[in-house]
Amino acid sequence: MMPISLRLPVFAIAAVLAAQAYAQDTDANEIVVTAQAENASVIENGGSAGVLGDKPAEDLPFAVRSYGESLILNQQPQTLGEVLENDPTVRTTYGFGNASEQFVIRGFTLFGEDIGLNGLYGITPRQLVAPELFESVQVLNGASAFLNGAAPGGSGLGGSVNLMLKRAGRDPLTRATLGFTESAHYGASFDVARRFGAGGEWGVRINGAWRDGEVAIEDEDRRTRVLGAAFDYDGGPLRAALDLAWQDVRVDNLRPKVTIASAAVPAVPEADANYAQDFTYTELRDYFGTLALEYDLAPGTMVYARAGARDGHEDGTYSGITVTDAVTGAATGNALVVPRTDNNEAMEAGLRARFGTAVTHEINLGGNMSWQVNRNAFDFRYGPDFAGFATNLYDPVQVPLPSSTLVGGDLADPFPIARSRLQSLFASDTLGLLDERVLLTLGARFQAMRVKSYNYYNGGALDATYDEDALTPVVGLVVKPMPRLSLYANRIEALQQGPTAPIDPAIGNPGETLAPRKSVQYEIGGKLGFGRMFAGLALYRIERPGEGLLPSGDFGYLGDQRHQGVELTLNGELVPGLRLISGLAVSDAELPSGNEVPGVPRLAANADVEWDLPFAPGVTLTGRAVHTGEQWVDSANTLQISDWTRFDLGARYVFAAGSTPVTLRLTVDNVANERYWASAFDVFSAALLQGQPRTVKASVSADF
Repeated sequence: MMPISLRLPVFAIAAVLAAQAYAQDTDANEIVVTAQAENASVIENGGSAGVLGDKPAEDLPFAVRSYGESLILNQQPQTLGEVLENDPTVRTTYGFGNASEQFVIRGFTLFGEDIGLNGLYGITPRQLVAPELFESVQVLNGASAFLNGAAPGGSGLGGSVNLMLKRAGRDPLTRATLGFTESAHYGASFDVARRFGAGGEWGVRINGAWRDGEVAIEDEDRRTRVLGAAFDYDGGPLRAALDLAWQDVRVDNLRPKVTIASAAVPAVPEADANYAQDFTYTELRDYFGTLALEYDLAPGTMVYARAGARDGHEDGTYSGITVTDAVTGAATGNALVVPRTDNNEAMEAGLRARFGTAVTHEINLGGNMSWQVNRNAFDFRYGPDFAGFATNLYDPVQVPLPSSTLVGGDLADPFPIARSRLQSLFASDTLGLLDERVLLTLGARFQAMRVKSYNYYNGGALDATYDEDALTPVVGLVVKPMPRLSLYANRIEALQQGPTAPIDPAIGNPGETLAPRKSVQYEIGGKLGFGRMFAGLALYRIERPGEGLLPSGDFGYLGDQRHQGVELTLNGELVPGLRLISGLAVSDAELPSGNEVPGVPRLAANADVEWDLPFAPGVTLTGRAVHTGEQWVDSANTLQISDWTRFDLGARYVFAAGSTPVTLRLTVDNVANERYWASAFDVFSAALLQGQPRTVKASVSADF
């Protein structure tokens, strides 16, 4: 194996050698100290709580954390999932045969289409999200039907994620970055922001990134191109912002998940092994954006409106592998061709008013709507009798793309398969008592769902319609017995569009969408600030109807599913220059049968450490440990994968090139090249996702 140093790009080596030429200047030292502090990877405790607005964590009866753009820049992630690896309450998996990232929060899945963008659903790209466009990734644990409305994709019951696109800050920014990811993946990005006007009321920020080449998994090639532009106005009582973005992603030879049809779990292949077929690819193109307006009617009273839209196009030839013999690795392969387009719109408007003296009130009134149209078709290529083609997990056999076995829809011009319209009205009042040491939130959202599904096989004729509505109330209490300590409790419900039966010839109702379902969450917890540290503790219980195969062979609701657990987070600055992001989640997730939910570990824990070396100005060392406990593979709880722990190491070095701060970054993820099954979570089958191999990343940024 080639030494790591020889694999680094020339620009990184040259920059390191040039650094010392500038390190002795007094002004340069001041530049270095400032840049090093601004580069610190920290998280904000608090963030968007939907219709309640942006709040600090201690004022919310929920757990909210926000991961900022400095962390994203330093860790050099290629996908949103790599950002969320920092959160102990979130784990990542994939969809069938493709690169569609899905997230597991409190034991429930969060689909990519149910990730919020600037507070709106349906606007975020569906499968993969490039992190370079965002200034904040916000995680809210728990049900959020009142806070955000029902997620249109029917997921997000255990928590939600909201992404905030970059906007201009008060300080000017001109940054250029060059990056490298092994084995031959290179990239470049730029980020420019300015404010104009007598008081800096006009803001413009334009940023973009390009990456292309083979990553650490053998023969897996990824290309990403993104461009974002934000224009905002902040003057007097009026605030407005227009955010626009474009993303184009292609993945070739994606290493797929491994479906298990054997009596045992197969041994994990080599860390960088790839059992993908050469004909596989995913290509994703999205245009998306939002418009937001706010106006202060009077001190403490604001009206607001925001709208968003997304035009998404996907093409892919996906492939899966099903292991039939765990010892030899003998397996069958299959292929699936899917063209898809999505046209989504969303809007929200409301009023927020704050008033009162002895007892304060914060009133929220408003409503939102979203419209989604999904056009797709499928071409199963399994071969005769759906037997698939022969291959092997440890010694893959490359085959030509199989011939069509089953076609649904119009592959050349897909017609609508689903149309949905979700609309809601919400109202809440947060009462502040005893000088706001007690905050009581009472609210409710009336949610209406109208979903139409169309038949793949007879020209897109209407197949089923449901038009349902429900009231989802919320009660939240925060008590602050002493400064920097808050105790909280909540009862909140989630409303989900019913799940869609998988497109599988073995299922009696493939593609059918089930009726909406409601769940209930009870949660208690506490938050404590001490020094520059912040700790959070949450205990929760969630109940909802579970889904699966009925005795008839149809896909449907089976009974109640119960999840409960404990979450602990700790982050901040232990001592000057030593920062920590850490936590753990203990989960107990039970199916209606009484068995444990596959893919949900009993224990997950993270610890990220950064240390600014006091004896080496400009140098920061980083380290991260990620642990995930044992996971059941199947709903019968007969197969299990082992727990795993991964270690990442890295360093940053800031120096001044004249008056320009330059930052060099080097990280090595999975430094021991550990091979492991990362996740057994899958909504429809017993399937495993292999963890990433050792991956070297390097970048250099200059802030002009």
